[in-house]
Amino acid sequence: MFETRVLSGMRPTGALHLGHYHGVLKNWVKLQSEHPCLFFVADWHALTTDYEKPRALQRVGNDMVIDWLAAGVDPSQATLFVQSLVPEHAELHLLLSMITPLGWLERVPTYKDQQEKLADRELSTYGFLGYPLLQAADIMIYRAKYVPVGEDQVPHIEFTRELARRFNHLYGREPGFEEKSRAAVKKLGSKKARLFNELRARFLENGDAEALKRAQALLEEQQNIPRGDRERLLGWLEGGGKKILVEAEALLTEASRLPGLDGQKMSKSYGNAIGLREDPDSVAKKIRTMPTDPARVKRADPGNPDKCPVWDMHQVYADEARKAWVRKGCTTAAIGCLECKQPVIDAVLAELAPIRERAQPYLDDPALVKNILADGCDNARKLAAETMRDVREAMGLSYT
Repeated sequence: MFETRVLSGMRPTGALHLGHYHGVLKNWVKLQSEHPCLFFVADWHALTTDYEKPRALQRVGNDMVIDWLAAGVDPSQATLFVQSLVPEHAELHLLLSMITPLGWLERVPTYKDQQEKLADRELSTYGFLGYPLLQAADIMIYRAKYVPVGEDQVPHIEFTRELARRFNHLYGREPGFEEKSRAAVKKLGSKKARLFNELRARFLENGDAEALKRAQALLEEQQNIPRGDRERLLGWLEGGGKKILVEAEALLTEASRLPGLDGQKMSKSYGNAIGLREDPDSVAKKIRTMPTDPARVKRADPGNPDKCPVWDMHQVYADEARKAWVRKGCTTAAIGCLECKQPVIDAVLAELAPIRERAQPYLDDPALVKNILADGCDNARKLAAETMRDVREAMGLSYT
């Protein structure tokens, strides 16, 4: 059922690091066992800022998917696909662009922020201005209910919701909408129809939010009414038109608690990242050479863990007893910095070992990833085609 569908994607940047694992992939693994999930390679989104160098997209995209699989994303539980191989994304983006006010795009907070951060690139393009609209199309094409995002991305979800409402308002008032809605109610059966009408009246007359939720839940429970009638009743319930496009909700996720090796956000561009498939010797060397509290010039100098990036790593990997040992040992100079770092090295290597092991079959046989994505793209296109059929019909574009 699309009512609980989750959608999320990543721009193809190549092999991923521990920041991605703790910030995104662990959450994906959890979500795939709770909801129908679709995870996609956002290669068109990559072109909005890196349109001058597209040749590596397929290679880095495949590399990224290997890391998804190695982290535990399961293609038997979730649909994995590539954005550009589902052309319905582009069609919905084009049709939505016809009704999207220019000011809505210019007001998206990340628009100017990204222009400032990427000042070395020429971003005065339609593609860059319109990337929130493409993102909205990505979500609505699958009628996704939930989109896992950080707080900085919530405005994008609000933009998507506003656009869905605008589309439904413009195109949801089909001829004979009231009559079709009343006929659809009867398909619920007399008892449920009576309850639905009572709940609808309580919401429309008194603004009873609880009645609205109960009526929506009642519709979601009905397995035998056609999808078109369900969408019609969802819109009629709120006094509007047929709900052709779903208003997605932000599923807030915590930012990764794992910092980079220098205490900043972990990023390949900062040179402070640990790759998910990085060689163990390289990982150990990186952690051993991490900066520590500058006050600890000599082994006998006491330090302050709160000023040390290694302490931040302990917050993720150490239990309370270990953290107490670190704090006491550092502040009294009872342990040296290398002693403090060794448990982090051990914990990181233990976390990465099964990831590297799961990645190896896909590295040995690239056809495995190719087949997973091919199957995922087929499944995604079927879902996208259903939405586009309804969108075209609502807009008068069904020439049949």
